[in-house]
Amino acid sequence: MKIISTIFVFAMIARSVATAESVTVQSCDRLVEFENVPTRAVVNDVNMFEMMLALGLEKQLVGYTGVSGWKTLTPDLHDVAREIPELSPRYPNREILAGAGADFFFAGWNYGMKVGGEVTPESLARLGIQVYELTESCIHISERSGISLEDMYNDLLNIGKIFRIEARAESLVADYRSELTNYLSDLSPLASKPRVFVLDSNKDEPFTAGKYAIPSALIESAGGVNVMNDLEKSWATVGWESVVARDPDFIVIIEYGNVTAEERWDWLKSNPAYAGINAVRNNRYTVLEYNEATPGPRNIAAIKKLASAFRTDNAQ
Repeated sequence: MKIISTIFVFAMIARSVATAESVTVQSCDRLVEFENVPTRAVVNDVNMFEMMLALGLEKQLVGYTGVSGWKTLTPDLHDVAREIPELSPRYPNREILAGAGADFFFAGWNYGMKVGGEVTPESLARLGIQVYELTESCIHISERSGISLEDMYNDLLNIGKIFRIEARAESLVADYRSELTNYLSDLSPLASKPRVFVLDSNKDEPFTAGKYAIPSALIESAGGVNVMNDLEKSWATVGWESVVARDPDFIVIIEYGNVTAEERWDWLKSNPAYAGINAVRNNRYTVLEYNEATPGPRNIAAIKKLASAFRTDNAQ
């Protein structure tokens, strides 16, 4: 606790240097006031790391967490990441964040924080660390009506407000909107909406995206529908029998970790119980990287990839 107390004093002194007009943002079920611009930010997971970089906030980062324990950084992030230390390969504890002198933590529920865990907005507030929560993750602590790409845009705009770079954030979001609108407007219409299943892992029971996970919004934007849209969760485990019963036309495989997407697909094709699924029988699948399938700047490329695959006879 002595280390935490010392770092707390350091963070308060550092934060007092950066004064600005107070801003208030909605973070899940909380209204959070930021009296000063954060100067020592920590971010969890690669998708939120990329949000910070897209906004040009790498100099405000003193560390990141939750990457190497499950996944790897894409090659284009390696150079930037060399200048920013990974403080924890998985979820951080309070001592790690306090030891970095953090005054801000950008994370989410099941993205660096757990309901009932030791790292929460309330526990970090006692250390002088303010938290902004990833919008997609709010379903774990409050009710939501659904998910859309607006949630990712909302996070970028709120981070822009917190760091007093509103114009930069608004311009970035406007560019994303324009890029996507222009791309989709040039596509040929689909005869019908492909029914899509998202496969994150294919052990005894598959882990998939439900109603409140960003892939549902990506699939819808690309012209399809998630067959698990009646699953009142974000990410969850389901039974293979429910996948077989819904007989998806298309499968989206999330690629990360030690098992490749090709290995997951080969496993499906070689299993007689699943070989009859429409998507498997017709070899209809495509691959999204982890940071394409979680809220962040790569969602635009993910929608393009899905929209193109939905219009290809043998997508891969």
